[in-house]
Order: sequence, then C-alpha cells, then structure tokens
Amino acid sequence: MTTSPSTPRVLVVCTGNICRSAMADVVLHARAAERGLDLAIDSAGVSNEEEGNPIDPRARRVLSEAGYAVPEHRARQVEATELAETTLVLAMTTRHLTALRHLAARAGVGEDNLHMWREYDPDLPEGTPVGSALDVPDPWYGGHTDFVDTLEVVERCADRVLDALTSTN
Repeated sequence: MTTSPSTPRVLVVCTGNICRSAMADVVLHARAAERGLDLAIDSAGVSNEEEGNPIDPRARRVLSEAGYAVPEHRARQVEATELAETTLVLAMTTRHLTALRHLAARAGVGEDNLHMWREYDPDLPEGTPVGSALDVPDPWYGGHTDFVDTLEVVERCADRVLDALTSTN
C-alpha cells in the first residue's frame, strides 16, 4: 500500500522493539489490510539495546500460531522527528510514555499525539487514568503463555486504535 503525506501514521513504542510493539505492528497491519485502510504503521523502541535484532522468536511463534504473517523485522529506536510526523504514537507502558514525552520536549514538538496502547482497551472502564493499570505486560521475561497473554491485549485494542485513526481522517 502506498501512502501520501495525508495518510494517517501510527507508531507503536515499547522498550526494545522486539516483543510488544513489534507484535502490535503485525496485528495493526493485518487488521488495516482486512479493512482496506491506507495507513502508515510502524514500531520502535525507546532504547537502542535491541537495534537491528529481529522480532523475538517467541513473539513470532505466537503471532504465527494465531494466523498472522510475520514479515522480516529489525528493531530500531524511536527518533524525535517521528513524533511530530506521526498522527498517533502509542506507548506500551507509562515508562515508555514518559520517555516519549521527554523526547518530544527535547525536540520541541507537541505531545498531543502521545497516548498509551491500552487507552483503547474495551475491557477497561472508560476514563481509567493513565498509569500502570494501562501498561501492556512485558512477556520477555516469561514463557509462551506470557506472549499469548500479551497478544490478547494487543488484539483487544487494535480495532479501536484503527477506529481512532480513521475517524480523524
């Protein structure tokens, strides 16, 4: 799908860009394709510790088992310029959101487009304040079940994320 300057852009951000944000990237691409949406979807990490690494094999396995095509992926760190150019930047945890806010402040860009992934969770009561209750669990230290649980959270929010992107266009 080709994108134009008016194409809504979404960026999903976690720590190293090999688990949560990479999984969300795959799910959003699949759901957007199902809807025939013209969106620019990407993911990144707040750190460069995984720079260039592929998606975590456990995340790849869980996504594949759920029927998603998992493209080649190389982890990368978010850049300040992206924050101003992106319609919706979604942090996976409050720590990631804080890092993004600091990056935006240093770059002199607004932060109105910075949100948390689980702000779009239909299972959370409306108006749940931004805080650790909105954190997407980090599966990296766990096993297969932790990755399955994280995918469930990602999937649960994906349609509302897409709805928000398409309603602003």
